[in-house]
Amino acid sequence: MAINIEASLTDILAQCHTLAMRNTLPPAEEETAIGYFPVYFPEEIVHAAGFLPHALLGAGNRVEVRYADARIGSFVCSICRSTTELGLNGSLNGMKGFFAQPICDAAKHMAGIWGRNFPEQDPQLLALPQNITSPAAVRYIYDEYQRLRGVLAEKAGHAIEDEDIRASVRVYNENRRLQRELYRIKRDTPARLSTVEAYLLVRAGTRIRREKHNALLRDALRLLEERPTRQSDKPRVVFVGGFCEQPPLEMLETIEDVCFIVDDDLLIGQRWITEDTPEEGDPVWALAESYVNRSASSPVQYDARKPKEETLLRMLREARAEAAIISAAKFCEPGLDDQLALSHRLDAEKIPYLVLEFEDKMTSFEQMAMQVETFAESLLFE
Repeated sequence: MAINIEASLTDILAQCHTLAMRNTLPPAEEETAIGYFPVYFPEEIVHAAGFLPHALLGAGNRVEVRYADARIGSFVCSICRSTTELGLNGSLNGMKGFFAQPICDAAKHMAGIWGRNFPEQDPQLLALPQNITSPAAVRYIYDEYQRLRGVLAEKAGHAIEDEDIRASVRVYNENRRLQRELYRIKRDTPARLSTVEAYLLVRAGTRIRREKHNALLRDALRLLEERPTRQSDKPRVVFVGGFCEQPPLEMLETIEDVCFIVDDDLLIGQRWITEDTPEEGDPVWALAESYVNRSASSPVQYDARKPKEETLLRMLREARAEAAIISAAKFCEPGLDDQLALSHRLDAEKIPYLVLEFEDKMTSFEQMAMQVETFAESLLFE
């Protein structure tokens, strides 16, 4: 009996959509969640402790902000405000911990905001080095990761052994390999796998254990290899600006109506280690060293070895893209700063680009659709 490839893949994507858009925690009898704010967080240590790493990606345009504006400024980015709303409306009740990182001024204050409103969740700041190229950077990160390990061990009621962390590293290395293959398909044959589909497949991993996510990705990749494709005359573009706050799905769909997005920085917090983490030796040191030497470039990490402009040019070159879409979340200072630098470099290189702004609570996309369609036509008929 022939297998309906498209139907099977549709079932997987529907499951991923349900998982990806879920703002509440899983049932307590299934998982105990540790919440963390993106972008750079060592999920492997949480996983090794037996907890579920729960990425706090905001509420999107599915939750009305009713309570958060009394606790956080209205000029702060949507991901901070809507995440706070999820806490205040009870969606995150039962979360056993909360960790924020100093990736920007707004994010580093989330631990304090959480501490005033939800002290029972023991909110903490996981400090990251400002100068990643310092000889002391790996040691500094290692000490912070060991502190995290101790906090989680106390919550779990048992020690987190090195072998537990190594086992988690192996699981996450497989996950990274599967995600790299997913992005290879999206880059090489974008008609086979859309960015929205790839996004849902990746984001599902923020809501389930990595073992389950690995199985889900393996099934999806197997089906994608047999998926029929249709040729379409669309320009190839690279999308950047979705590193922390995530653009609404409708925005990505609006772009994909007229363009192939062949590379992006969406959900970079799920893909931030770009190579396999060493599985031998001290696993915590391997994770710390990977942050320094194997982490993806983003607007919220300063690393003189990875200039943002050169990173974008490399993405364009390797994806054989004709143009870039440079986006930033409203009120996102790191994103808006990079937007200016990237625009100047693309001007100098005479590479076409479009600048867009978004926030996760957007619900209207008509004007954006006109902008993107005009941009796509200019690329096709120049």
